[in-house]
Amino acid sequence: MFRFLKDKLKSAISSISKKVEEEAPKEEAETKEKPEKRLEEKKTIKKKRIDKARPEEKEEDKSETTKEIKDEKKGFFSKLKDKFIVKEESEEPKPIEELKEEKEDDKKTFFGRIKEKVTTTKISEEKFGDLFSDLEVALLENNVAFEVVEKIKEDLKKDIVEKPIKRGDVENKIRDTLKESIEDLFLVPKINLIEKIKEKEEKPFVICFVGVNGGGKTTSIGKVAYLLKKNSLSVVLSASDTFRAASIEQIKEWGSKLNIRVIAHDYGSDPAAVAFDAIKYAKAHNIDTVLIDTAGRLHSNKDLVREMQKIVRIAKPDLKIFVGEAITGNDCVEQAKEFNDAVGIDGIILAKSDVDEKGGAIISTSYVIHRPIVYLGTGQNPEDIKEFDKEEVIRQLNL
Repeated sequence: MFRFLKDKLKSAISSISKKVEEEAPKEEAETKEKPEKRLEEKKTIKKKRIDKARPEEKEEDKSETTKEIKDEKKGFFSKLKDKFIVKEESEEPKPIEELKEEKEDDKKTFFGRIKEKVTTTKISEEKFGDLFSDLEVALLENNVAFEVVEKIKEDLKKDIVEKPIKRGDVENKIRDTLKESIEDLFLVPKINLIEKIKEKEEKPFVICFVGVNGGGKTTSIGKVAYLLKKNSLSVVLSASDTFRAASIEQIKEWGSKLNIRVIAHDYGSDPAAVAFDAIKYAKAHNIDTVLIDTAGRLHSNKDLVREMQKIVRIAKPDLKIFVGEAITGNDCVEQAKEFNDAVGIDGIILAKSDVDEKGGAIISTSYVIHRPIVYLGTGQNPEDIKEFDKEEVIRQLNL
């Protein structure tokens, strides 16, 4: 899981860091030039003032020019006198020690600024746009949704643009910000399915599973049924996919394997009626949970969408869970959005996550539709299902 995305992120972060570090020496050289240039300018100004204050000595004469020079000297010393002589009794000149301390403080501040510029670097907004393109390509290539890419971009921009970053620490800074940004993708409250079922006072707890054709719904239902039984919860299955060939046989096979009752009608029957009968059976036999299988459908199939809405209206499920294949990437995200618009899903199960080398759907789906990932499917066996853990996602990405 995440093998391609992990490698691409590592490469992109390293590339960005390298580019920033390569630019830093140029900035450092410019930083060194500026104080030297300012020092030369100060020396030039000072020399001009001295030349003006002490004009070259000429032979003493009584000419008008000599008088003007004397007047100029007189004016100069008069200005110095006005500057340093106390004008009011309340004003006292600063002691020489205090003036020296101020001068030393100024010097320290000046050299402190120089040191900071030499040991740190800043990334301008213009430069950030060029640098982020490497990371953006890495994310998009691995099926990360555009909304998520934009969110990560804004988070990085806020943390590193025009902010002083220590030389040699650029890669760590980008990595830390990226980690926080990805953690924020999963801020929606988690669903602890076992606890939710046990908390409900009036049985049964009804879960309706929806998704597209071949998305792994029936297999995921079998895995969830196994998990519930393992936690001492009783289950009945509703074969409400009366549309797809062999769908009833498939769910009955799971029921037989797990020793769970399956409520089924004939193909072509009203799927909402099957769900109703399953709930009725659960109430009569004090069963904890009803899991409703439904036909796979695309949002463009209006008849099947209306049928799904009818099942939800009749069964009144406590949870509506979308099941999608992690390996389909952005298609999975778009499907989740469509089903959420149609019936308002509460949670997500991503099947085949164990063979998903890119991980874009796992990174994106929850953030885009603002619903939590409840479980990940990790194989074909009943026990191949695990609770979603965002910390494991971060570990898998080496962030």
